[in-house]
Amino acid sequence: MDVTFMPLSDKDVEELVKFLTTNAFPFHRITAPSEALVRQLVLDGRFDADGVCTYWVFGDNHRLGLVILERLDGPCPTFDLRLVEESRGRGAGVPVLQALTGLVFTDRPEALRFAGRTREDNIAMRKTFLRSGFLKEAHYREDWPLDDGRRIASVTYSVLRRDWEQGTVTGFIWEDVD
Repeated sequence: MDVTFMPLSDKDVEELVKFLTTNAFPFHRITAPSEALVRQLVLDGRFDADGVCTYWVFGDNHRLGLVILERLDGPCPTFDLRLVEESRGRGAGVPVLQALTGLVFTDRPEALRFAGRTREDNIAMRKTFLRSGFLKEAHYREDWPLDDGRRIASVTYSVLRRDWEQGTVTGFIWEDVD
């Protein structure tokens, strides 16, 4: 799949509102944002601010979704990826994440790591991380609040620049202290 990214523009607000309000995002903290919330997030700089940049994601010339890159002013940028419902479960995640990693490490020479996180029950995304060269490096128990008041773990994955450059995955021992 040929993956490309187009920066979100000031002229894209209506399209952004439509995208975020017509797709469900069951594994995100805000699963179904309202139009008013999206417009407020735009005003608050959620999509474009210091250290934040948002891109439309295209695969084979079809819009697949949206990615928000955050912490771009530091050594470990992070991302929030949202695919349109009809693109999920069809194998787009790995090429998108691999292309996104390339974008970050190419455009941000100061980036040493690139990370993302998800809920522990988002098995599809967790497998996508692993298949894209990322390594699990944190498991935060009872970190992610659910609408019903319960909490589940969030899991963080990252890829090192040197691993991306060399096509390797540097592992580590989880329980290194007895």
